[in-house]
Amino acid sequence: MNNRLLAILAAIGAGTIYGINHTVAKGLMPVYIQPFGFILLRVAGAAILFWLISFLGPKEKVATSDWPRLFGCAVLGMCINMLFFFKGLSLSTPINSSVITTITPIIVLVLAALLIKERITLLKTLGILTGLAGALGLILFSSNQVQNAPNIPLGNLLVLVNATSYGLYLILVKPLTAKYHPFTLMKWLFLMAVFINLPFTLQEFTEVDWSNLPKEAILGMSFVVFGTTFLTYLLNVYALKQLSASTISAFVYLQPLIAIVYAVSTGADSLNMLKIVAALLVFAGVYMVTRKPKPVG
Repeated sequence: MNNRLLAILAAIGAGTIYGINHTVAKGLMPVYIQPFGFILLRVAGAAILFWLISFLGPKEKVATSDWPRLFGCAVLGMCINMLFFFKGLSLSTPINSSVITTITPIIVLVLAALLIKERITLLKTLGILTGLAGALGLILFSSNQVQNAPNIPLGNLLVLVNATSYGLYLILVKPLTAKYHPFTLMKWLFLMAVFINLPFTLQEFTEVDWSNLPKEAILGMSFVVFGTTFLTYLLNVYALKQLSASTISAFVYLQPLIAIVYAVSTGADSLNMLKIVAALLVFAGVYMVTRKPKPVG
């Protein structure tokens, strides 16, 4: 199995976990934990996990010139991105949030062209538009049965900020993935994120009744910390070693698809022809964006 295929499978794995997370995390807020308190749990848990496994990777010293970029990645990818997403998700719905994140590839495509001069091909542009059409179809033609959504417009806006921040993170972290092992990057990024997030998240974290949490809440939080945070960031930083930032961002189109599949499998939604067509468009879009161009000549 070649490295590019492994990178694509890693990105698919991360997208699948993110898709499930929209429903799992939404079900925990605000009943068991508030959104900002959840973020401290996420970054602290991931920081501990990455430091525990860091001995499995090479011993690397981060160059002094790379610390500002590393700090910027932590702010964008582990602070603004997470805080705005979880707050937005608590105000909106899982399907809404999963679809709004599909704006990420367009943001990344434009920013990558402007900031790092990444070439935009016709096929990649068509893939972005095709995937976007499929993702939007999932929300426009799906019924919304979620009642716990007190301010959908504001929630959607916050998720849009999250998507923009994540897009910038992918571009900013890309050069670092070529210089450092994923364990090195993640252990420092999440450690910095703990301290950056602390002033905004500590109060809600301490309000959680940890001793009386039911089993399903503990399992859900464990999934978010290990799966949605530790595993997805590890998979994405690995995928970035082989794929471009805009290609990685295209896998966000899997999120609304997975969100629908998960809802159907749990009996919360039903499948129809419109959703099947939308799903096919999502897969077609991801295929076009991830297809490696043939060499000229």
